[in-house]
Amino acid sequence: MDTPFLPVTREEMDGRGWDRVDFVCVTGDAYVDHPSFGIAIISRLLESQGFRVAVLSQPDWKSREDFTRFGRPRLGFLITAGNVDSMVNGYAVSGRPRDRDVYSPGGRPRRRPDRASIVYAVRAREAYKGVPIILGGLEASLRRLAHYDYWDNKVRRSILLDAKADLVVYGMGEIQVAEIAARLAAGDPVGTITGVPGTVYATSAPPDPTHTVVLPAFEEVRSDQARFAESFRLQYANTDPITGRRLAEPYGEGGGIRWVVQNPPAKPLAGQALDAVYELPYARDYHPMYREEGGVPAIEEVKFSLVSSRGCFGSCAFCALTFHQGRHVSGRSHESIAREAVVLTQDAGFKGYIHDVGGPTANFRFAACARQEQHGACAHRECLAPEPCPRLRVDHSDYLTLLRGLRKLPGVKKVFVRSGIRFDYLLADPDRSFLTELCEHHVSGQLKVAPEHVSARVLQIMGKPRHGVYREFESAFVAENRRLGRKQYLVPYFISSHPGSDLAAAIELAEYFRDHKFIPEQVQDFYPTPGTLATCMYHTGVDPRTGEAVYVARTPHEKAMQRALMHYRNPRNHRLVHEALIAAGRRDLIGLGPRALIPPPGARSGSSRGGDKKTARQMRGGRR
Repeated sequence: MDTPFLPVTREEMDGRGWDRVDFVCVTGDAYVDHPSFGIAIISRLLESQGFRVAVLSQPDWKSREDFTRFGRPRLGFLITAGNVDSMVNGYAVSGRPRDRDVYSPGGRPRRRPDRASIVYAVRAREAYKGVPIILGGLEASLRRLAHYDYWDNKVRRSILLDAKADLVVYGMGEIQVAEIAARLAAGDPVGTITGVPGTVYATSAPPDPTHTVVLPAFEEVRSDQARFAESFRLQYANTDPITGRRLAEPYGEGGGIRWVVQNPPAKPLAGQALDAVYELPYARDYHPMYREEGGVPAIEEVKFSLVSSRGCFGSCAFCALTFHQGRHVSGRSHESIAREAVVLTQDAGFKGYIHDVGGPTANFRFAACARQEQHGACAHRECLAPEPCPRLRVDHSDYLTLLRGLRKLPGVKKVFVRSGIRFDYLLADPDRSFLTELCEHHVSGQLKVAPEHVSARVLQIMGKPRHGVYREFESAFVAENRRLGRKQYLVPYFISSHPGSDLAAAIELAEYFRDHKFIPEQVQDFYPTPGTLATCMYHTGVDPRTGEAVYVARTPHEKAMQRALMHYRNPRNHRLVHEALIAAGRRDLIGLGPRALIPPPGARSGSSRGGDKKTARQMRGGRR
């Protein structure tokens, strides 16, 4: 049967006349052949290089049988948990199992195991002894060395060891996978493929100390939070592809010492190589085998969107991009993006709207500065926080030219920007043309932005600009929309109980909402996930960059109080808010006056405290 998809069954493999495949790509997601899904990129890249590739999506992990579906692969298993860490995908920060998985057919949950990378690797090894197993994707990338695991509340070993895999590919992976595949095809044993940048391997041979940074031993970081923080500091300082050095982490369990060695990061794809990845022959849809279950919801957000860049020099503490994609931004060419946009317009479901043109940060299109291009990202300062670096290259003209070109394409009615923008970067540009055209052409009624908090201390720890910068952007956005005669609103995003946020900071945020008659929509409890500065702070109570102590709300009860304060108007939260205000010594905020957050126990809440719906809607747009 002819199909634009890669084989997902033995029958489809046989239909191509293949007696065996070179690689089986295993994923915890449903099979969506679209460049927003890592397994699609890797499988199509290997196909373009002449390899026979099959996709094993959401296999039955309870036995090894499903892993024998295509027979013994000639070169190896490539395994990923999917686009999201399987634990984050499966559980809310409260520990409650999620009731929806947008990466599964029909959005149904529990179609993959916990710690999917490990489980899949074990089953693949059971199926075929001696076949190389290479882990990749976000889950493996961020667990490549010893890491704090929120769900176990302990430090776990490198995923390489727990999965008994041969290699871990970290970062975006195309360069690494291409080299590994070529060497395996040339007959190199997988145990000899140890020098590929952007990979991790295990060895019993001591590393060369002149070319390697030796991290604290696993046994130390597991039991000593100060040593964990030191290890994280060294890892964080070596995430740059230009300056990053090889890292070696010793493990002494069971007698002899083993080393988990992380090679320096791979250079990010750029230029024609990056363009080529996004112009591979993707089907750009979910596999038809999911139609009866309602399709795969994750495609809805990205099907008519365009990736314009990779990497982010924003360096937010709660974000893992520094450890995964890195701080170097690479932009695709305008011509490549336009060609992909033309493909979108030819889709039967296209209605004239390109939903997004962006990346991790939409208005980043190139390296932060000339120094970063030549010498790597600065190890001891950030590009944007607390203030933009004087060397920072602030220029939206390239992005504007790209958006203008896309707007002119036949069949395109609107081009929206829905991935995040850094409002501080926008304000640093003396030319406000981007703000004007963003409001005039690229906002679909609401623009999501991420001020995250209002407390100066919390924002400093987050790596975000001071709150006054957001207020300046808010005013500029409102003024520009008023000038254009548009009714468009900001939807700001806030995080509760982030490291650094104590009850006083949470109350400060609630008072900000009160003073601006604001009802937040985009709210999330801080979720400690591997590979972020904030997670290191959560575990250790210190900022690993400075050694300074950081307040951490660890107990579920305090986290619940901080979240309740963000929705203090809701009567169901009044008990927790009352407890938080008493604990913080802020009885002055309990009463019936205009500055009170909640009424006294037993008193009826006035209608004004619930928030006028019209006012709340206007305030989401920053209107006064």
